[in-house]
Amino acid sequence: MPYPHSESRVPSPESRPVRILGIDPGSQRTGVGIVDADAAGKARHVFHTALAVLDADSFPLRLKRIYDGLCAIIEEHRPEEAAIERVFMARNPDSALKLGQARGAAICAVVSRALEVHEYAPMEIKQAVVGGGGADKAQVQHMVSVLLGLQGPLQADAADALAVAIAHAHTRATVGRIGIPRTAWRRRR
Repeated sequence: MPYPHSESRVPSPESRPVRILGIDPGSQRTGVGIVDADAAGKARHVFHTALAVLDADSFPLRLKRIYDGLCAIIEEHRPEEAAIERVFMARNPDSALKLGQARGAAICAVVSRALEVHEYAPMEIKQAVVGGGGADKAQVQHMVSVLLGLQGPLQADAADALAVAIAHAHTRATVGRIGIPRTAWRRRR
């Protein structure tokens, strides 16, 4: 019997792939990655980039560039689902605040295009992609390249965004298999 509250569409084995937008928010560079994922969670690379916004004249203009850039990418690639990395508490409060504002601009772009936002903690993303929540950036970059069959170096922010999309692909596949939404999973801390 399926769980009464579904978090997203539960994929059936014969369903077509779903296009997932992954976002790694940043106030200097926002990583963007798009994959097509099948019901088993296997992802195929579609697109990736890093929106570099540091050269904007002011911080509010950086936020606008993030918003506008994501809106244009969404219009071009037409993702059906979106996932974003949750903010972790940085040592510097000013940096954490700017990161939160960049994340807010990204979320606004996604919801303005009628996409639901799925949020993942950095440890969840690393666990899904590398197999361990303590993985470093180099390990994440390497595994994203391996999982998606990409050649050559992968820019760190784009790799992180693709990792977010892959984590969501794996999570939605697990939800489809067990029939229990992610919000009901027992959390280990």
